[in-house]
Amino acid sequence: MIEFDPAVFATFAAYLLLMLTIGLWAYRRTADSAGYFLGGRSLGPWPAALSAGASDMSGWLLLGLPGFAFVSGLESLWLAGGLLLGTWLNWLLLARRLRVYSVEANNALTIPEFFANRFGDRAHLLQAVAAFFVLLFFLFYTSSGLVAAGKLFETVFGLDYQLAVIVGTLFIVSYTLFGGFLAVSWTDFVQGLLMAAALLIVPVIAIQSDGGWAAMTETLRTHNPELMQLWTDNQGQPLTLIAIVSLAAWGLGYFGQPHILARFKGIRSASDVPSARRIAVSWTALSLTGAVLVGLAGLAYVETHLQTPLADAETIFMVLVEALFHPVIAGILLAAILAAIMSTADSQLLVSSSALAEDLYRQLLRKHASQRELVLVGRAAVVLLALVALLLATNPDSTVLGLVAYAWAGFGAAFGPVLLISLYWKRMNWPGAIAGVLTGGLVVVIWKQLEGGLFDLYEIVPGVVLASLAIVVASLLTAPPTAAMLEGFERYRRALREA
Repeated sequence: MIEFDPAVFATFAAYLLLMLTIGLWAYRRTADSAGYFLGGRSLGPWPAALSAGASDMSGWLLLGLPGFAFVSGLESLWLAGGLLLGTWLNWLLLARRLRVYSVEANNALTIPEFFANRFGDRAHLLQAVAAFFVLLFFLFYTSSGLVAAGKLFETVFGLDYQLAVIVGTLFIVSYTLFGGFLAVSWTDFVQGLLMAAALLIVPVIAIQSDGGWAAMTETLRTHNPELMQLWTDNQGQPLTLIAIVSLAAWGLGYFGQPHILARFKGIRSASDVPSARRIAVSWTALSLTGAVLVGLAGLAYVETHLQTPLADAETIFMVLVEALFHPVIAGILLAAILAAIMSTADSQLLVSSSALAEDLYRQLLRKHASQRELVLVGRAAVVLLALVALLLATNPDSTVLGLVAYAWAGFGAAFGPVLLISLYWKRMNWPGAIAGVLTGGLVVVIWKQLEGGLFDLYEIVPGVVLASLAIVVASLLTAPPTAAMLEGFERYRRALREA
């Protein structure tokens, strides 16, 4: 536990006040469901890129990934490299096309609604199934953020873990509830800058305090030379192909993350995508590099300066900040953890609430609901979903990285293949789409329960492969798309050429 310091508390309070101010500003600019759930498609390249990055990385960037590097050493580069490649491919292959097609598909606000409009889902079965998976996997994903908040407040302020989780949840819900997409995106912009700065400053100071890069690497080799090997684990055993593929395959998850894809749909214009892509990939590269260095420099610091082993590897960022910085600076840097947590949890709550309001409530219960009613339902859904996620997060033994891994795989397999293929293949039809969503989601759920041999492979890999096969096979074995669907695909292609 870090000793309580009033300066750190004051910095946290100032940061949270700033985030709430942004939320209230956005509240005054939000009048309908398109504004609440997608910000009126008004994001420029910088807020779109940094909002996508910040909502993507979450608390695991400052807790989970440094903790993994602390324990595993250079093995963590396989995970970081897969994420960086996935970020670039997501912006390259999906962003511009989804921005254009979501408008052509009757201005679809959510991913389930896009699927419904793209494939003529008149009975809204595909939309409801997709919305169900949004709610299922986001409960685990949001819970990971609340677990991270609990660890932060427990470590920094000495609060009881359950109380710390409740406090973090209240702050996240408050500005998501008021401002919607604009509040989430602009607070993510601020938080993304803060996260990147913290991840660059902390390892640099830590390495310098330990005598420089050469001294740090020598300390790590003395502690455990296997940590400095890319092809072995921390026990000196060669990494298996399953282990390497499982780590690098995290990059596959990007194609199906609704909270990231929402930024693609909300960007101001398709012509802004190339600039946003460069910003997003640069931010991701810097942040991932900094996170791995925090873990490595933290391990060297613990070995050199602390008398007892670190009880929880995922708190290494906080330990370094408390040890190396003045309380005011420490408060700012620790606020970066809260920024990472809030920037993702708010996005997940918003996307989940849009699934409830737009994809379930409006389509199945109140087809003629007013815009004001949908916004109110969406805000009520934020509170309800936060409470359920809070219940899942009350276990203090939960790990941030473990919860994220499950939700990441679920979205990547259930939505990634369907979305990617739907943007490129006009022969894909409704049976192919629903087969892909069901296969990807169910394979992840089932594979997660199995272990040993091939089942040690990260569940996203079989999920994506089998979902892709299901899409192609089901589409080719059933009737081709209707004339209206084919006409809609051609309109999208023309719009893409003109964008």
